[in-house]
Amino acid sequence: MRSPRRGPGPRPAGARDDRLVRPPRGGRPAIDPAREAAYEAVAAVHRDDAYANLVLPKLLRDTGVTGRDAAFATELTYGTLRQTGTLDAIVAVAADRAMDRIDPPVRDALRIGAYQLLNMRVGAHAAVATTVDLVRSLVPGAAGFANAVLRRVAESDRAAWLERLAPADPFERAALNHAHPQWIVRAFADALGSLDEAELALDADNLAPPVHLCARPGLLDPAAFAATLRGASVGRYSPYTVVLTGGGDPGGIPAIGDGRAHVQDEGSQLVAAALATAPSTAATSAGSTCAPAPAARPASSARSPAPATRTSPPSRSPTTARNWSPRPPADCPSTPSTPTAATSARTPTCPRAASTGSSSTRPAPASARCAAARRPAGAASRRTCRR
Repeated sequence: MRSPRRGPGPRPAGARDDRLVRPPRGGRPAIDPAREAAYEAVAAVHRDDAYANLVLPKLLRDTGVTGRDAAFATELTYGTLRQTGTLDAIVAVAADRAMDRIDPPVRDALRIGAYQLLNMRVGAHAAVATTVDLVRSLVPGAAGFANAVLRRVAESDRAAWLERLAPADPFERAALNHAHPQWIVRAFADALGSLDEAELALDADNLAPPVHLCARPGLLDPAAFAATLRGASVGRYSPYTVVLTGGGDPGGIPAIGDGRAHVQDEGSQLVAAALATAPSTAATSAGSTCAPAPAARPASSARSPAPATRTSPPSRSPTTARNWSPRPPADCPSTPSTPTAATSARTPTCPRAASTGSSSTRPAPASARCAAARRPAGAASRRTCRR
């Protein structure tokens, strides 16, 4: 199967696929904007190593998708990315070929179609027909192939497919059922003490996170703020949290626009509150550092990108970012990012960092170091980072 020729050079992250604007053949209806936006976001993640929570809001704005259609596109995008491992296993059997033998545009479209069939309350006819139209606009010669594959997928529900494909090894089976690589399943089981506990954590990891807002102290009362928002409630743990359950774009909330509130996970709010009340000592000020929180960037997603001040991994891929650890070399001691007079006098600068122009002074988060240490060499990585 051959895809249409592309121009030279990589396509910028989040760039629209020009093949989607071709007029539909045979008088067929055009692709609906919500599914088009979802395809573009999923394709950008796999093709350009883009961040879905940065690409999707722009696509929704550019296509004018709002309200329920925007919610549909958001669930279709993030759900497809979360379930890619499981979807690929099912589609490969239905197609009777390995996923790497399917053209990338067709492969992403089949993932979107399979997610609608297996994980959403979308009628089989609508899911198949719209995905076939999408494939026809991308690779016209593959429309029949996509139709046959999705019809096979639609013959069974998700539970039946998982039972049919269930491996004998319990870790492989958990990886298939929860759409996580095996090395993550084993790391969870090691950390939690049993595979049963690990599967509960994997289930929680696949849940769509709610949007948490922070009502800035002294500027906005959380209870009064929540009363002005549809389907909002105060947080359970942080006294500043407002939880959005009604969906929508936080960027359109006036209090966020004028700076009285911002998007911030409730857990990070607790960390900030704890640091604000922690006593300051000479030992902690000289021997520990704290990276600043990223500036609030309202978007359809609850998550903000990594702060610009952290030492960046060598790639923009969320997969690389999850497994990357900026731990300094063994022969280079760690130093505070802002050394005091006492520490600068006794702590040498890493010559390796100075020669490369990069900083190796900020320690990696514990979760990043743990992931880097536990992940076996050459192991598969999960393609989506929701947090």
